[in-house]
Amino acid sequence: MKLSRRESTARRHRRIRKKVNGSPERPRLAVFRSNKHIYAQVIDDTNHHTLAAASTLDGNLKQELESSSTCDASSAVGKLLAQRALDKGITKVVFDRGGNIYHGRVKALADAAREAGLEF
Repeated sequence: MKLSRRESTARRHRRIRKKVNGSPERPRLAVFRSNKHIYAQVIDDTNHHTLAAASTLDGNLKQELESSSTCDASSAVGKLLAQRALDKGITKVVFDRGGNIYHGRVKALADAAREAGLEF
């Protein structure tokens, strides 16, 4: 039986989360991609806290973007998230692609976060 796209993404995500874990020293950069928007969070899994977050729904970012479902929008979210994380003293993270294939919008977000100063 062929799995739906959502089911295969969920399977991949569970498989990834067995190995990828965020700690206070090196939190997890989690990405969620929907059809319209992209969301990213820096999470400390030991204390269950979100340390920094950004998405295409953020006020200033939403007004600047023409479309929220493009690679340019994802790059802007990556830069914003990296800036917020660096302001809190976070420089190293573990990347969690959320079961999505490392391609397109997810890759654009990761590359922008790296360029802005995050290490992973």
